[in-house]
Amino acid sequence: MKIDYLVNFRLSALPEEKVDLLVLGSGVAGLSAALAAAARCRVAVICKGDPEEGNTADAQGGIAAALPADDSWRDHRDDTLAAGDGLCDRAAVEVLAREGAGAVQKLIGLGAEFDRRGGRIVFTREAAHRRARVVHARGDATGIEVEKSLLRAVADNSRIRLLPGTMTVDLLRRGDCCLGALVAERDGSLRALRAGAVVLATGGLGQIYRETTNSGVATGDGPAMAWRAGAALADLEFVQFHPTTLYLAGAPRFLISEAVRGEGGVIRDAAGRRFMPDYHKDAELAPRDIVSRALVDRIRRTNSSCAYLDVRSLTSRGFQRRFPKINALLRQYGLDAGRDLVPIRPAAHYAMGGVKTDLWGRTGLKGLFACGEAACTGVHGANRLASNSLLEGLVFGARAGRRAAAERRLSSRPALVSRRRLSPPGRFDIEDLCRSLRSLVWMKAGIERSGDRLKEARERIRFWQNYALRFETADRRGWEVQNMLILAGLICRSALARTESRGGHYRLDHPHRDDRRWLRQIVVKKTR
Repeated sequence: MKIDYLVNFRLSALPEEKVDLLVLGSGVAGLSAALAAAARCRVAVICKGDPEEGNTADAQGGIAAALPADDSWRDHRDDTLAAGDGLCDRAAVEVLAREGAGAVQKLIGLGAEFDRRGGRIVFTREAAHRRARVVHARGDATGIEVEKSLLRAVADNSRIRLLPGTMTVDLLRRGDCCLGALVAERDGSLRALRAGAVVLATGGLGQIYRETTNSGVATGDGPAMAWRAGAALADLEFVQFHPTTLYLAGAPRFLISEAVRGEGGVIRDAAGRRFMPDYHKDAELAPRDIVSRALVDRIRRTNSSCAYLDVRSLTSRGFQRRFPKINALLRQYGLDAGRDLVPIRPAAHYAMGGVKTDLWGRTGLKGLFACGEAACTGVHGANRLASNSLLEGLVFGARAGRRAAAERRLSSRPALVSRRRLSPPGRFDIEDLCRSLRSLVWMKAGIERSGDRLKEARERIRFWQNYALRFETADRRGWEVQNMLILAGLICRSALARTESRGGHYRLDHPHRDDRRWLRQIVVKKTR
């Protein structure tokens, strides 16, 4: 379905505010962009909920950077390229690896406190890293430390204004230019924010899947609105599934950090047998896509509902000190890490794809920049290296903010009008549609895919779109589900097109990597 805006509006009839630069999102990428841009202009930061909501604060493992004396940015680059399974943009990876250590040092300068021993930063190793280079805070609370450090810096900067509880409904554009954003207050009332430039940093899309580690706000709003505005999206078929998430009835799919396996945790099947050495030479520290598929295969072979993470080799007190947040949650559900096996299954965790950008966050729309998980610089290729996500937000968020501030240009007020044929409000259960969509995408476009499954999902989503995108809604949840519906269709379309298996994309009917045909991106863009 061709759709430009989710709502009907006449710009001249809406309250309007002009801002130098508008940042959409208050995670690591958005706040990094705002701080970088504030050196040149005033910045407004939109956050859909509270500033600390989102995947950044939930991040556990840490930040990968070539900080140790025995490490180098070239080694970090090579590990990132290897994890990306042939599809990384080498130039983007070199930017990440070269600038990564400086970005972490700058974060420390803002007051971030990473774990130390004897005054020196402690580094841990995670999957697919050849050496220990991951910094962490309070054991497994790295994301919270990063978020709070950046928010303190933002609060101390008089040029940055936070606007919490404000949802971006759509980007305002004229031709191929982004002019600002249409936003909704908590009560659903609309207003226009015209900006010299917009930085889109809205985060992930994990809520499209029934099983996910992602925060409830990760509904893919940014890529969906960018697609409606005419921007290109890339690599949507590459979704990373984290292998070790808590699997208990009634409990959230809580991420159990990869660092737990880095510290010696092993995975066992229902019979208590350790099986990862049968699947990969690096066993539990193999790339996430391999561990996730191995788990699915073993669960199926043992006719069980889950596998188990065994951390009993770590003493109870040692586990509690290193992973206090995880330990407290396990205790909440009656699990003792020193005694019990922890039930786990894979869950959707990270989107490698998003709004296609260059190395400075520019998109195909003038005035629109993107960074973080909502963007696709090509740095992750087909599979993100563990603990590169927070680093990407720091590095490419700052780059996008600097360039957006330098290139901003506030245009004259456009005469924008949206007149869509919308069905009037009536009996429509948006949550029922959401549950159906998430289950469909999990079953048909999840860890294992096939052409038949993807075609079935695509056709069902198209059918739902035909009526659900016409339904008139005036609240956050309605717009979120409409965004999810659009993005789910694009994921299925991209996954169906890629007739090979690579990284986070695995086709049962095309189980091998095909460099001759598929050493390239799949890019989707709305036809006018």
